[in-house]
Amino acid sequence: MQTEFEFTLPKGYLDEDGNTHCKGVMRLSRAIDEIVPLRDPRVKSNPAYATVIILSRVITTLGALDEVTPVVIEGLFACDLSYLQKFYRQINELESDIAELAVPV
Repeated sequence: MQTEFEFTLPKGYLDEDGNTHCKGVMRLSRAIDEIVPLRDPRVKSNPAYATVIILSRVITTLGALDEVTPVVIEGLFACDLSYLQKFYRQINELESDIAELAVPV
């Protein structure tokens, strides 16, 4: 069973040193990945923030970054965040139009 999928961001994450990170890997989500954010105070005050936490949990690599944190996800361009939300739904079979973006790792 395939559990990890490569992606390429449309714009890429621009880090504080001016480096752009476009290629990454996202793993399939587990139930705990959607449960844990519900306990986070940032989500309690803003339910939309759950997306930021979930993506930071399931993106295993992004370019040369050491780790993908909520701060990294917050720093994405809007088109990249939208791309990752759609990609997440596709690989986790939450949409009927399955995995046209997904590339096996």
